[in-house]
Amino acid sequence: MVVDAHTHIFPPEMQADRARFCEGELAFAAIYANPEAPMVTAEGLVAAMDGDGVDVSWAVGFPWLKEENARLHNDYLMASVAQFPERLRGLAAVHPPQEWARREAERALAGGMHGLGEIAFYDSDLNVKSLAPLCRLSDEADRPILLHTNEPVGHKYPGKAPMTLAALYDLVTNHCNTKLILAHMGGGLFFYACLKREVSQALANVWLDTAASPFLYRPRAYALAMELMGDDKVLMGSDYPLLPVKRYRRELSSPEAGLSPRQMDMIMGRNAAYLIP
Repeated sequence: MVVDAHTHIFPPEMQADRARFCEGELAFAAIYANPEAPMVTAEGLVAAMDGDGVDVSWAVGFPWLKEENARLHNDYLMASVAQFPERLRGLAAVHPPQEWARREAERALAGGMHGLGEIAFYDSDLNVKSLAPLCRLSDEADRPILLHTNEPVGHKYPGKAPMTLAALYDLVTNHCNTKLILAHMGGGLFFYACLKREVSQALANVWLDTAASPFLYRPRAYALAMELMGDDKVLMGSDYPLLPVKRYRRELSSPEAGLSPRQMDMIMGRNAAYLIP
């Protein structure tokens, strides 16, 4: 089974009038104000899955500042999962500092969402305190949280947040029972699993996804992450429609990546199916 653990879909009205949804939503505007920034509906995603040989995709939300936008998007995710129950798994998003965040997350999980994500702080470091209620909710519901992370060094690009690995590590160690999936290869946090003390144990309930990694890392990074964290800890996420799944297949199967057939099978679907059947 092939599982894409990181895709984005939006309601048709958000695509048709994205300028209206940019108002008061700086993070959304930074990524999607450009009319050429790709957006797809659930039907568009499923069509791409059929073309790329993907069995199941996780469709994630966006961390809107306005409650009405979050509700609209999460309602669309719930409806999409109901429309394509064999093909889609839904992750609902909220912006943790907002007073309504936990209430909306509870509503979405009760409505059939399979987890929370993509939770993100695009204009600041991670607000670990505000994430605590969502981590507790995730524990109670036994659902994972997909968290936006990025490398704190290197080139700048739309959606790259000023996050630190110190704040990310605080979150991980403060919520060791929460199933955390760190998008975009965890901002490189996995490299510190080489340390002799503490870190590898702290990362025991942490997974990585590969979203946008062809833009960021050499193919060898996937095998390194599996070596340091375990073969079961990396999920193929395409960030579709940013990149197609075939781009990841090409990189993951390259000689530079150095993955065994078993590792390929795990990263391409088995690991994600364990977290969300």
